[in-house]
Amino acid sequence: MPTLALIDYGSGNLHSAERALRAASTLCETPMDILVTEDAEAVSRSDRVVLPGVGHYADCAAGLRAVDGMVDALETAVLQRGVPFLGICVGMQLLADRGLEDGETAGLGWVGGEVDRIKAGPGLAIPHMGWNALQIQQDHPVLTGLGDDPHVYFTHSYGMVLSNSDNLAASTEYGAPITAAIAKANIFGTQFHPEKSQRVGLRLLANFLEWEPV
Repeated sequence: MPTLALIDYGSGNLHSAERALRAASTLCETPMDILVTEDAEAVSRSDRVVLPGVGHYADCAAGLRAVDGMVDALETAVLQRGVPFLGICVGMQLLADRGLEDGETAGLGWVGGEVDRIKAGPGLAIPHMGWNALQIQQDHPVLTGLGDDPHVYFTHSYGMVLSNSDNLAASTEYGAPITAAIAKANIFGTQFHPEKSQRVGLRLLANFLEWEPV
């Protein structure tokens, strides 16, 4: 049975993410051994990888790098072997070159750009919390079948500013455009939380489980 590694590095919404992934596996009838793990060797051998993230960029980056061998394992699985990868919230942000929350912190550098404080419109509070419409920017297998006017759940103060607009998969409006999802080869990421986004989020996770990047 294919294995999905849900990475435990002390900075993720693991329980709800695990439940949602198991529900998505049932929805798409794709048997998947979902392994919540901090074992770098298990990650390097996995068939799919999900990197969650909740909290501050610098804390999450430090937590990920503190797990012995984890960054190397991620690079082996995702960059060398090309397994499908999903980053959620700060797990997506960590793919950038750098983050500017709590000072400047180096990211993984897989997707060009930086993570900076979002620029909300007048009268709109930061953090950006709640349901917003998803504006799909590219025809991507992970974003298919989400229905008309899909809404997803956000909670964040910082967002990804991409160096290359070709990597923008979806956006949302919060008085100004915000990067909602990114895509590059076998890499996909969401600023929103699919595990908290009910039907739309479940469909997206099912799509990810079935996705075979070319």
